[in-house]
Amino acid sequence: MNILVTAPYNKECLQQLKEEFGEVKHLSWKEHGREFFEEELLALLKETDADGLITELDDVTKKVIAGHPKLKFIGVCRANPVNVDVDAASNQGIPVFHTPARNAQAVAELFIGNVISFMRHTIPSTKWLEEENWEGESFSAYLNFKGNELAGKTVGFVGFGAVPQKIANMIKHFPCAIQYYDPFIEAESVGYKRLGLEEIFEQSDIVSIHLPVNDQTKGMISADLLNRMKREAIFVNTARAAVVDNESLLNLLKSNQIRGAILDVFDQEPPSQRDYEMIQLPNVLATPHTAGASYEVEDHHSVIMNESLIKWVKHQSQQNIFNRRLLAPNQ
Repeated sequence: MNILVTAPYNKECLQQLKEEFGEVKHLSWKEHGREFFEEELLALLKETDADGLITELDDVTKKVIAGHPKLKFIGVCRANPVNVDVDAASNQGIPVFHTPARNAQAVAELFIGNVISFMRHTIPSTKWLEEENWEGESFSAYLNFKGNELAGKTVGFVGFGAVPQKIANMIKHFPCAIQYYDPFIEAESVGYKRLGLEEIFEQSDIVSIHLPVNDQTKGMISADLLNRMKREAIFVNTARAAVVDNESLLNLLKSNQIRGAILDVFDQEPPSQRDYEMIQLPNVLATPHTAGASYEVEDHHSVIMNESLIKWVKHQSQQNIFNRRLLAPNQ
């Protein structure tokens, strides 16, 4: 089997692919400088005579899939294969593998780091110190930048998949009280308190959003829900901006009706002036969509993908096949 790998992939996993499958050609989009567009990708597939494709960002369109009919699988090194025409792949009987939870550790660590930084005023106190403002009373900084501990806080998660469960399993030891809203996960299976959506916003000291974007979730975090938050509560979004009524969030933050927000995603990326209005508020800690950006994520997705492909070939396993239900009629 010939496999074309355009995703960043670690050397050990590339070697494992060669040992398990045969010929492997690695042409990472990072060295290319951007994703491979439709015509470029189709040309690469034909040039390498690929039976399998492992991608991350490239445009795997209906034309690409139809134009290279010998593809036996498509692997996508991300949680949601939004760059692939999954319907077209399914119609051709091609399984689309994905790598859920590849960045769970990275997001969890940044969540904890940013929440603590926000609550302890780390960034403004560092800026104050760098600007040589420490004068007079030696205890002035101690008094002016006194913050709160994460320990003892109630954290409510909206959506409780791999990332929020990873965070919960870390912060429960601070200790924090953990509660969540997710209609697809029973409390008995995870061991945490399951609440209604309104209750999460009303009862949590920190509300953290972990929703995918789809027709059901767009704008799901409404003005009504945001207005239910405690005055000292913190809103965190490391998921997708489209699930939140950000105009209402902006008004809430400008009027100090909640303590603040920690944001990693925005309505437009790069941000619009409206986004920057929120980013630049004193009660917002914003990062440029980097919650999942660790070097180790590439190692994680390489391992997850290899394990899934090897099990598929050797044991007919459907682990991490994103479109397995769509494939069922074709099998």
